[in-house]
Amino acid sequence: MSRIVTRTIPDQHHATLVAQGLSPLMARLYAARGIAGSDELDYSLKALLPYHSMKNITAMASRLADAIATGQRMLVVADYDADGATACSVAVKGLSMLGGKVDFIVPNRFEYGYGLTPEIVDLAAQSKPDIIVTVDNGIASVAGVERARALGIEVLITDHHLPGDTLPQALIVNPNQPGCEFPSKHLAGVGVMFYVLLALRAEQRQRGIYAGRTEPNLGELLDYVALGTVADVVRLDQNNRILVENGLRRMRSGRMVPGIAALFRIAGRAHYKANTFDLGFTLGPRLNAAGRLDDMSLGIACLLSGTENQAMTLAQELDRLNRERGSSSMACRTKRWRYCPASTRQTATPLPCTGMTGTRVLSALLPRA
Repeated sequence: MSRIVTRTIPDQHHATLVAQGLSPLMARLYAARGIAGSDELDYSLKALLPYHSMKNITAMASRLADAIATGQRMLVVADYDADGATACSVAVKGLSMLGGKVDFIVPNRFEYGYGLTPEIVDLAAQSKPDIIVTVDNGIASVAGVERARALGIEVLITDHHLPGDTLPQALIVNPNQPGCEFPSKHLAGVGVMFYVLLALRAEQRQRGIYAGRTEPNLGELLDYVALGTVADVVRLDQNNRILVENGLRRMRSGRMVPGIAALFRIAGRAHYKANTFDLGFTLGPRLNAAGRLDDMSLGIACLLSGTENQAMTLAQELDRLNRERGSSSMACRTKRWRYCPASTRQTATPLPCTGMTGTRVLSALLPRA
């Protein structure tokens, strides 16, 4: 049952916002959402937190710049959810824009498990990469990194998950790792990879790579970043709001990649009115369905599609998987209902959860107290 929750209004935040020129009503609304000053309402890209305080990011940028300069082969190993798919797309497209030789692999989680496992490393080794770059995973992959080192493959880890007691013996960029002073701890995996690319481009700029020519526009990746950030349900702090807002602007103006445009069409949503609901409850679930029921390579292929026709074909398959997953969930719920004692069926309380379409579903049935 829905209920109204009264937000706490920090008096100091409210007073500061009013003093900075906001109306009392708008100041109250913003203060209730944690906004402490009008500077936090600047969603321009220049207001993004600089990358420099992220631990190991300059070292990783330098290593990637060396790899690109010497033509080393990079293989991206991605997670199997929407954040992993968008992070992989950002890595593949971004590294290619910056001159890299890059491919990707996203293993079936039912066969190879989660993260950079030794089995996944063995699979990746068949492509003979010089470097494995993880996105949205790897912080807990101690054994996988050891296996890669044994095979002579270097591993670079980009992740955002909380670390365990032991870190892998690899270069790691993760705002949540010990010793990282990056102010925002809420970047999604796709956001971390985007920051690595910003640092890499800056490193290449310093090396004179772009002397006399135009630098690649990494802003073209922000539709991916927005989708992955919202779909992963990370906290939308100011930094993430900037990333998401600028990605949404690209979508509303029709400048998103063909894959995201196809997902909007297949979901029956208007891209020119794109909002976070669209990303979290219509596009994101269609990507997640591939990772849950089949192979997230399908979702990544859609996101990286170069043509509208190819993207639409893949989006249709993702939509089919999403509907199949919805049908499977409904069958499970029906089965639970059948086994629920008759005495509780009339007084059962649904336990709400977020389903594939963002609606409330009966995930469990509990007798009323």
